[in-house]
Amino acid sequence: MQTSGWSSARTLCADLDASPTPYHAVTRAIEHLDAAGFHEATETWETQNPAGRWYFRDGGALVAWVVSADHHASSPFRVVGAHTDSPNLRIKPVPDLESAGLSQLGVEVYGGALTNSWLDRDLGLAGRVVAVEAGEPRTFLFRDNRPILRVPQLAIHLDEDFRRSGLNLNRQRHLVPVWSTGSAPTFTQYLADQLSLDPEAVLSWDAMAFDLTPATLAGLNEEFLVSARIDNQLSCFVALRSLVQVADEPGPSIPVVALFDHEEVGSVSTTGAASPFLRRQLERIWRVLGASAADVYQSCAKSLVVSADGAHATHPNYPERHDPEHTVELNGGPVLKVNANQRYATDATTAARFELACRRAEVPMQRFVSRGDVACGSTIGPAAAGELGIAVVDAGIAQLAMHSAREMAGADDPQRFADVLRVLLGQ
Repeated sequence: MQTSGWSSARTLCADLDASPTPYHAVTRAIEHLDAAGFHEATETWETQNPAGRWYFRDGGALVAWVVSADHHASSPFRVVGAHTDSPNLRIKPVPDLESAGLSQLGVEVYGGALTNSWLDRDLGLAGRVVAVEAGEPRTFLFRDNRPILRVPQLAIHLDEDFRRSGLNLNRQRHLVPVWSTGSAPTFTQYLADQLSLDPEAVLSWDAMAFDLTPATLAGLNEEFLVSARIDNQLSCFVALRSLVQVADEPGPSIPVVALFDHEEVGSVSTTGAASPFLRRQLERIWRVLGASAADVYQSCAKSLVVSADGAHATHPNYPERHDPEHTVELNGGPVLKVNANQRYATDATTAARFELACRRAEVPMQRFVSRGDVACGSTIGPAAAGELGIAVVDAGIAQLAMHSAREMAGADDPQRFADVLRVLLGQ
């Protein structure tokens, strides 16, 4: 049942390159949705015919869905959830610094970044800026692809600690990027120049550094996908393509893709998985379909959420950090993630549904469980389960170097995951 084309690793590289921030990722997603005949669900959407292809955007988050003429008030949902954010360096509100004749920008580490991976890299700047226009705040996106930021590492000759105990970075002092000599403009002036605005108009920003190295296929036979933000924009774009592929002939369930922000910092925000962001869109759908309380109950009981996020592949240099009975390989197929302490929301019933979907898609499936003596990460799965009261399965694409500025996955796995998601969304 495997297909080629849209979900191939090579075509996904362009999506990753176009998405240096969550806001750019959502903009890129909407480009795909617009091209596939989706329309924005405005504030007056409830007065329209619900049948069709729709999306709702809020900052770095997005919900897209398809309602057919055959769907009714108690139709279940098939939701694929992912997140647009990744660990990175974010510009502080008062960022302008100077030391040793060099101009620097103060940054705050966002999420659980592998901070050493941001050293000695060519970094651009991107994000969103809020400026006043005609007396009202207006949001602008910006992206500067020039290598204007760099965090230089201390030479080994000057670092006795490195020779004794390895690299130990202080997030306040050692990750401050250089961007010019002492003659640099203020950051506010820089943003104003980027957007052709008066500096006095610039009110605030969500700005972040990003690695300028393009996504690529690597390895002797191009069997690896290497890029920034694989966790978790890769799942976002695979999910979107799967939704578009089932849009022409949706099954008995209403297919939905939800892209959340702020997963890397706990999902507690207006656009995170622990918020009502997705639930409000589901409630809009129930409302236009005329659902009663009993209909909502029946719909939820038959619904399923796939929490689609990166999974740890077994590291060849650190096999002792992994459970020996749960080896996970790059290009080994989608990974079902299980944790008894609910760091993942998978249970026996949702695991079975995911495995059956893999069989139907004719792709291999792997299972991930953390070692009992190693801390387990988490995903949007538990937050979505608690917020929606809908069964959840956690699954994703295997990767190495998770939370690095440059991550690594198997080139065959995105298509395989897309095949499984298409089966689930179409059920």
